[in-house]
Amino acid sequence: MNDTKQSTEDLAILEQLNNDYIRSDQFNDVKRFSEFLAEDFIVQTPGVTRDRAEFLEYIAKPRPFKDLAVHDVKIRILSDVALIHGRATYTMLDDGVGQEALYTDTYQKREGAWVCVSACAIAPGT
Repeated sequence: MNDTKQSTEDLAILEQLNNDYIRSDQFNDVKRFSEFLAEDFIVQTPGVTRDRAEFLEYIAKPRPFKDLAVHDVKIRILSDVALIHGRATYTMLDDGVGQEALYTDTYQKREGAWVCVSACAIAPGT
């Protein structure tokens, strides 16, 4: 398989994983997260670092926001590692205020499959 075909296929997979991550976050989809988060996954949000188990427990709780959408997504494939940078917007349920967050998710290709190994969000209200 040539590099261009591989990159195109990988890019499509990573775009779908990014969409799945966002959708799973909005709708408490612990099952879907558990399918693509690495066993050694770590997430950081302001003031909090969670491992995979802690993050899945957190995601299972009702989300404090609605209308989560992503913008300005950039995917960079660096061999067997990929970085996904983006901006997310959402509305907080408690006061109806719109918020914005920046995020970077790191994926690694392990045994032929992309898995999310790390996530970092700079976001109020998370």
